[in-house]
Amino acid sequence: MAAGEQQSRDYLQRHRLPELLQRLGALLLYHRPERPREFLIQVLERVQAGKRAEGEYPYLMDEDNLAAMFSLLDVLGQGHITAAQYREALKTLGLSTENLQLGDDVNITLDVFKEEV
Repeated sequence: MAAGEQQSRDYLQRHRLPELLQRLGALLLYHRPERPREFLIQVLERVQAGKRAEGEYPYLMDEDNLAAMFSLLDVLGQGHITAAQYREALKTLGLSTENLQLGDDVNITLDVFKEEV
């Protein structure tokens, strides 16, 4: 791999741009605004305000959506999912699992799932 390509990859990862772009794309598909550019500008402004603790970070899913997603993962209705299922759900939502420290024997309840996601 060329040095320039590696520098570009490092830059993208350092600033978490793939995750940001994936979330923005997901928000666009979820809301399907008539004016997508203006919508994206508003979302990015809310992200900045959220980082400065001046507003709420824009979420893709509300509690009902998270509960529905959890129930799809908890097919047996046990009230919990495995750590592996949790990791995959986070990846599917475009969230980082890099700093996630869960043993494979840990079970995740709906309340924990909602709070963490």
